[in-house]
Amino acid sequence: MSTPARLVVGVSGASGVVYGLRALDACRDLGVQSHLIFSKAAALTLAQETGLSVADVNARADVPHKVGDVGAAISSGSFPTLGMIIAPCSVRTMSEIATGVTSSLLTRAADVTLKERRPLVLMVRETPLHLGHLRTMVRLAEMGAVIAPPLPAFYAKPTSLEEMVDQSVGRALDLFGLSWTPVKRWGLDLKPLTGEG
Repeated sequence: MSTPARLVVGVSGASGVVYGLRALDACRDLGVQSHLIFSKAAALTLAQETGLSVADVNARADVPHKVGDVGAAISSGSFPTLGMIIAPCSVRTMSEIATGVTSSLLTRAADVTLKERRPLVLMVRETPLHLGHLRTMVRLAEMGAVIAPPLPAFYAKPTSLEEMVDQSVGRALDLFGLSWTPVKRWGLDLKPLTGEG
């Protein structure tokens, strides 16, 4: 039997829970098994930003994990995955991963992803950034993480908030070698500018 493609999807308490929800939807569309970790703070954000419950979000994942279950399969490097995305990623979660002192399954799974040299993509949601945030990001980049803030791609000419979210999520998934249909690509779906400089 072949091992299924698996992606760990973490959702922290930063604003933008929709990024995690769409990452789960993308996994379903792509036939990738999603392993979800939803933090306690994310549950508060979910209540403020959507009309969904944690049970609704868990139902979108193939395998939901409790944030306190540090003995889950995804806490071990011997459990094969494509890597992990944290969407959105709070500064607190980012900082905890950077220290290597993990207190939950969310940050333990991220630490395992780094030690196994698998892609760890952090959709950090914070602005403005002070020097401590920037130094933490540098440290994480040096450890192998990819810092991928969800920024709008205006060249894709989005006509809705949903299109902007999907473009950011899809570009983050590109980092795992996953090509999601909603992404508009320069030179393919979007024509590059031509003419003399």
